[in-house]
Amino acid sequence: MQCKQVLPVSIVSATWNECKTLSALIQGIHEALSNVPHEVIIVDDCSPDGTYMLALELADKAICKERQGQSIALLAGIQEAQNPIVVTIDADLENDPSNIPRLVKALEKGYDIVVAARPMVPRFSERLFATTLGKRLGVTDVLSNFRAMRREQVKNIPLGPSETFVAELLIRAHKLGLRIGQIDVAHTQRRSRPRIGGTATANLRILKALVISLMILLKPSIRPSRTARSRS
Repeated sequence: MQCKQVLPVSIVSATWNECKTLSALIQGIHEALSNVPHEVIIVDDCSPDGTYMLALELADKAICKERQGQSIALLAGIQEAQNPIVVTIDADLENDPSNIPRLVKALEKGYDIVVAARPMVPRFSERLFATTLGKRLGVTDVLSNFRAMRREQVKNIPLGPSETFVAELLIRAHKLGLRIGQIDVAHTQRRSRPRIGGTATANLRILKALVISLMILLKPSIRPSRTARSRS
């Protein structure tokens, strides 16, 4: 019996002052994908703590760019990816790299994007996001940045300049007719000083992102032809 070919994977992470966690993240990625060809791409928003210099040593590719937000940084990494499967993951160790194979395997069910959904989201703004958009998009954790994607299906999805914490990618994928699924993952501890800011700041930023996301979702769009949406 012929063994099924394992597709290579590109791991993309956007960083901002992640010097303390980057080594553990990349080590965890290599351990999780020890039997799978893969590359690690770090897109750093010019962190002042030396994250980019460390990424140059540890990652397969490191990109330093002006700070424009997580969504734009991740899209830059996806466009640089060389492999057919792309996994995005947070650099603060909130996402467990050992779940990467599960995410990738879930794509075999015919999905174009698979989200790793947390059992509980701590901020009320995140729960409102899930309640408002989750059912429409087919996921319970809209703001989870831990995702596996087919690169050819998402690399050219345009993202606007406003930060939506990558919710816009799911929305535009949904509007293009791409198939979105999810797997459930165990909760991991969030760091004490998250990239997005403290509780009040984070809730305000997420609520703003929700308004922007709803505008994108409700804006009429021309649906591509079946031929244009089909994979080669």
